[in-house]
Amino acid sequence: MFATRWWRGANEPGGSRGVDDAFARQFEPGIGAEIMGANKFGPPGWHEDPDWKGWWGPNPPFHTPTFVLTHHAREPIEMEGGTTFYFVEGTPQEVLEQVREAAGGKDVRIGGGATIIRDFLSAGLIDHLHVVQVPILLGRGSRLWDGLEGLEKDFDVEAVTSPSGVTHLTFTRTEG
Repeated sequence: MFATRWWRGANEPGGSRGVDDAFARQFEPGIGAEIMGANKFGPPGWHEDPDWKGWWGPNPPFHTPTFVLTHHAREPIEMEGGTTFYFVEGTPQEVLEQVREAAGGKDVRIGGGATIIRDFLSAGLIDHLHVVQVPILLGRGSRLWDGLEGLEKDFDVEAVTSPSGVTHLTFTRTEG
């Protein structure tokens, strides 16, 4: 994503314009709010630092109300560009209901990490999913697909490989 023309924007030259750029351009349109896990917001222990405002600097790329699913309550943090971080606790269903109101009729993006996505998939709350598979071996972290056996029967699945070496997997919930 960071190597795409879309990510670099008008002020920075270069960037790929192929498949990866086409998927990256779908990041913002139609999104009214985002849900992310605590580890996507910050490293372990971020909640103990009152000055921590996330990984992305003063102007995070979300530009919407962004809800951090956490056990550590905190006052909302307003950032440049329309991002306000809210810190919430609850089940996927409870949080999604709250976030839908903030989305103002637009879609809600479940931004990750893997545990959050798995929880929302398990609860049947995701209609469209885009996963980027990168050809590296990590050997640690959370496994996205654990406990989701048979998921593919509820979704149309497509895979597109890009010249960058990544594979874009899209899952779209089937009717019925």
